[in-house]
Amino acid sequence: MSACPGTLRALLAGACAAALLLPQVAAAQGGDAPYVPTPQVVVDAMLRMARVGPGDYLIDLGSGDGRIVITAAKRYGARGLGVDLDASLLALANDAAGREGVAGLVDFRRQDLFETDLAPATVITSYLLPEMNLKLRSKLLALAPGTRIVAHDYHFGDWPPDERQTLRVPEKKVGDPGTSYVYLWVVPAQVAGRWRTEVAAGDGNAAPIELEITQSFQAIGGHAVVGARRVPLHGAHLQGADIHFAVDVASSGTSRRHSFRGRAAGDAIVGVVSVREAGAWRERDWRAARVAAPP
Repeated sequence: MSACPGTLRALLAGACAAALLLPQVAAAQGGDAPYVPTPQVVVDAMLRMARVGPGDYLIDLGSGDGRIVITAAKRYGARGLGVDLDASLLALANDAAGREGVAGLVDFRRQDLFETDLAPATVITSYLLPEMNLKLRSKLLALAPGTRIVAHDYHFGDWPPDERQTLRVPEKKVGDPGTSYVYLWVVPAQVAGRWRTEVAAGDGNAAPIELEITQSFQAIGGHAVVGARRVPLHGAHLQGADIHFAVDVASSGTSRRHSFRGRAAGDAIVGVVSVREAGAWRERDWRAARVAAPP
């Protein structure tokens, strides 16, 4: 990742020293600028926060000397790809991968991060300027639900992170000197809209339920229509494709809370619903179908 690319130097009236007050910027911006690496303590925190494991495929956007990809491979057995436009940094990364014995797990390519196919990734890491993050955001939100995105120092506008951590990094001289911020996002499934399902009523018959789910990134809410009653969704929560909420269903004068959990895939949700009956929680299979997209 380059901290002072050519295009930024032009924008900053050629003052590379001023650019060093900015975070390291992916070499996709081009230029032969000084390189500002991500401190290793931050690399370690990013990989821990993403819960990287041997089944992961990590893509680092603006990979610099390759330390994030190489650390993920050496420490966790993850496969990885680093993309950068700086040929000298790519050479450093490839040399380091060979020395660390992970050349068979990682790859480094000279290409524009905005043109990189991100679909194979289970984890994406970056240390990019806010405007670059915002330019990438729609592409990231279109990835498979559950994809983990970890960024150093800068977030994605009004998309709130699922987790955040502040680190004291005395050796850090750029951005906020001495302090680093690490953010994690989990790409949410798109579940907004009107859904239909049913649950077993107290008399043994099926009670139809219509769900109206609202969504802003990973935050969801809404209500259910059960018979003639409109009731709120309680404890609605979405992480990746996993969705949880509860609905109070009235039958024969008694209201019983039904706790739904499942996984969303396109226009279907499949899972189980739990209801307390005769003093014990009982589970039944449950599925819902989306019948209308949000307006």
